[in-house]
Amino acid sequence: MTLQHAAEKYGTAGLLASSADRGWSGLSAELRSHGDGVIAWKNLRPDTEICVAVSGSGSVITRRGAGIVDRAVAERGTIWLSPAGLREDVIHISDPVPEILHIYLPPDRFSPAVLDVGLNRQVETSLRYQASLKDPLLAEIAYAISSELQCQTSAGGLLADTLATSFAARLVQAHLSASSSQAAVRPAGRHAVNRRRLARVLDYIEAHLEGDLTLDRLASIACLSQFHFARAFKAAIGQSPHRYVSGRRLEYAKALLAAGDRSLVDIALALSFSCQANFTRAFRQATGQTPGQYRRNFSA
Repeated sequence: MTLQHAAEKYGTAGLLASSADRGWSGLSAELRSHGDGVIAWKNLRPDTEICVAVSGSGSVITRRGAGIVDRAVAERGTIWLSPAGLREDVIHISDPVPEILHIYLPPDRFSPAVLDVGLNRQVETSLRYQASLKDPLLAEIAYAISSELQCQTSAGGLLADTLATSFAARLVQAHLSASSSQAAVRPAGRHAVNRRRLARVLDYIEAHLEGDLTLDRLASIACLSQFHFARAFKAAIGQSPHRYVSGRRLEYAKALLAAGDRSLVDIALALSFSCQANFTRAFRQATGQTPGQYRRNFSA
């Protein structure tokens, strides 16, 4: 489901934050509030949709789809899964819900190239439409996506790629239909990154701090699936790819600010922020100063 399809289903009211302007490739996401009432959807769902209650409420949400009727209270961490291929569902919301994160995973998130699993091409359609569930790992991933939506970081696209892969892997591990339950993501211990390939990855990051650093590209340099690259990189470096790139971009931003020959908005866009305000917020959170203050203090 593209975000355009999401707007057709849920409308524009209640949209709190969106990935529409972030350039994310691994997933799309929206943080929404929902009023009481009925939402009916009658069309082929192209992507897997996962809804996660970010803040709790006393609302009772009733869902009907694929022959299943489910009623659940929207508590923080409650998850609803609607797999790709679902043609029709109806949702009844008894009372307003302040924050629900809607995550949309495209079919390629479930491919062997991403997850390194021996699955057929229809694995995504093997995910079950099921009753609401609690999965602490999925919930924590959702909270991280929600946080990135509300407070953009310099490596947000890379973070979204990584979280999308982790989300898909968890769904494959824990929520496939019984007929596909023999498939599993292979252990990460078998997939270390050697020094030569790691050096190539680090060199590539340094050369593309002003650019679109994707998990797919970094994993291909390391000759690993995206799922196992993220884990192998953290094991080798001690940081996730997202945190490492964020740190390198912060140091690069300091160097650009000290040089004094580029505008703040140019630096913000060069480091993959959607606007100068988000760059300022992230820089101040990391350093205690705004970019302008840092530049003035450096020049003093």
